[in-house]
Amino acid sequence: MEFFCYHRDRPGSLPLREELTEAHWAYMDGYEAELIARGPTFTTDGETLTGSVHIVDLADPAAARAFAFEEPNYQAGAYRDVLLRRWRNLLGRTMWDFPGGRTGDDRYLVLGLGSGEAADLAVPPGKEDLIAYGPLLSDDATAWLGTAALVRAADPDRARAVLTRERYAAVEVHAWEFGGRR
Repeated sequence: MEFFCYHRDRPGSLPLREELTEAHWAYMDGYEAELIARGPTFTTDGETLTGSVHIVDLADPAAARAFAFEEPNYQAGAYRDVLLRRWRNLLGRTMWDFPGGRTGDDRYLVLGLGSGEAADLAVPPGKEDLIAYGPLLSDDATAWLGTAALVRAADPDRARAVLTRERYAAVEVHAWEFGGRR
């Protein structure tokens, strides 16, 4: 089962995050085979960390909750909240398989929070700029709760255009970059 996990930083937690960098990476190393995508989000200027995205393939919702809540930054209080949802990998690949690689143009997390009838359940045109894409679902995968995408785009507005804006209660766009050890 695939899960989307977005840990949002608590304001002022950067020194704590920096102190725990190696602990975080070591923790994620234990999930290397299960990770579909990972990486930090930033403010629009690309300078200040705002969160951390992990898309992971785990056995069940209990394993996903353990993954999210045992993470060292979470345990130390660096995060203000966690969004954890079932996710469906519509591209069928990991970020490391993305043909565009780590460089060129900016990358974004586009997060559409659902409202009403399901939307954007098929891969949109422009697939060559999608790093990861899929619906956010309830634990039992019966209810659509939104869509999460990692996108290569020239700017936030072009990234946002990957979703049908009027079909969501809210659409968030965050600067994002490939994560993990270099």
